[in-house]
Amino acid sequence: MLLERERKEVVHYGNMLIEHSLTVGSGGNISILNREAGLIALSPSSMKYSDITPEDVVVMDLEGKITDGTRRASTEINMHLLIYQNRSDVNGIVHTHSIYATAVACMGWDLEPVHYLVAMSGQKVKCSEYATYGTPELAEYALEALGDRYACLLKNHGLIAAAPTIEQAFSTAEHIEYAARLYCITKTLGTPNILTNEQIQTVMDKFGTNPYK
Repeated sequence: MLLERERKEVVHYGNMLIEHSLTVGSGGNISILNREAGLIALSPSSMKYSDITPEDVVVMDLEGKITDGTRRASTEINMHLLIYQNRSDVNGIVHTHSIYATAVACMGWDLEPVHYLVAMSGQKVKCSEYATYGTPELAEYALEALGDRYACLLKNHGLIAAAPTIEQAFSTAEHIEYAARLYCITKTLGTPNILTNEQIQTVMDKFGTNPYK
C-alpha cells in the first residue's frame, strides 16, 4: 500500500479532529505530503472520520493524479495541491470547521494577536476572501491569505493550518482555535488588548515561525 505510514496518520489526525472538537461529521480534511516520493495522502470526501481506514485515504501526485485508492478525494483537493505546490516548507495540512475560528471567519475578521499563541501562525491569522467550497477560487484565496504564515481563516468557512509536519499543523489548528475563543470572549468584554508587532515578533522567534529570521 502506497504511503502506508502517511495514510495511517491521516486516519489518526482525522479522529483527533472529532475528539478535540475541531469539526463535526465529515467536515474539514487532512493531508500529508511525502516530498521524497512526490505523493500526497488526502482524506476522502463525505466519510465520517470514525469510519475511515488507511485504505480509504486517497494517494495522488502533486498534479492531482490519483495513484492509489478507490474513494473520491476531499472536495478541497485544489486547496491542498496549491499550497503544496507553492510552499516548499509545508508537508502537512489540517482544515477544520472549529467553532471559534469559524466564528471569526464568519465576521470576516483577521485573528489579531490577542494571545501569544497566535505566533504559531505568524503576526496574525489573516482571513481570506469568500468563495464556494471546493473551487479553484477558494484555493487561490486561501493561498493568498496564508502567505508565508502557517494558518489562515477561510471567510464564512473555517481554518487552514499548514506546517512542515502534520503534527505541527494539527497543533497549530488546535492552538489557533484556543486563541480564537479568547478573541471572541474578549470582544464581548470590551476592546481586546492586542500584542504589539515587536511583542509577537519575539514570540515568533522563540517558536521558530518567523520566516525572516
